[in-house]
Amino acid sequence: MIIYFSHGKLGTPDGIKIRRLTKVAQKQGHSVRIPPFTDTLDPEVRAKRLSNILKNDVDRKILVGTSMGGYASLVAAETIPVKGIFLLAPALYLDGYKVQKFTPRAEFIEIVHGWNDMTVPLENSIRFAKRHRAALHILDSDHKLHSALEIVAGLFELFLASHF
Repeated sequence: MIIYFSHGKLGTPDGIKIRRLTKVAQKQGHSVRIPPFTDTLDPEVRAKRLSNILKNDVDRKILVGTSMGGYASLVAAETIPVKGIFLLAPALYLDGYKVQKFTPRAEFIEIVHGWNDMTVPLENSIRFAKRHRAALHILDSDHKLHSALEIVAGLFELFLASHF
C-alpha cells in the first residue's frame, strides 16, 4: 500500500506530524510518498496536483491530509478511488475553497480534530463525519495537534492495522 501525505497550508513535507506518521506507516510495511506543496497556498492547485500524481499510480493508495492537505486529499479522491483517507483537522467548508460538497471515493475515512482548533471549526469535521459516517476522534488539542501527537500516531496505527 502506498500512503500519500499532504501537508497543510504553511506546513512542509518534513513537518512533525508527517515525520511521526511516516514512522508508523513504514513500521507496518507501507510505502510513503510526500509531494511538496510549499510553492502554492492555493488549495485548488494542490488538489489538482495531487490528483495528477495519483492518477499515474496504479497501486492501492491511502491519503493522509493535514488541514489544507485534508481538503486536497478529499478533492483528489473524488476522481481517483483510494482505499482510505485519514484527515487531521481538515480544512472543510471554508470560505474561498471551491468544493463545499464532498463525495470522496474511499472505503474508509477517519478524522482527528482538536477541541481547541481556532483555525478550522470543529463543527466542520462533525458535519463531514456525520454526512459520510466517518470515524471522528476529538482530542484535547489545537489545530496543529502537536500536544496530542502520540495519540494521533496511535489512532493512525490502529487505522492502518484495522483496515489495511
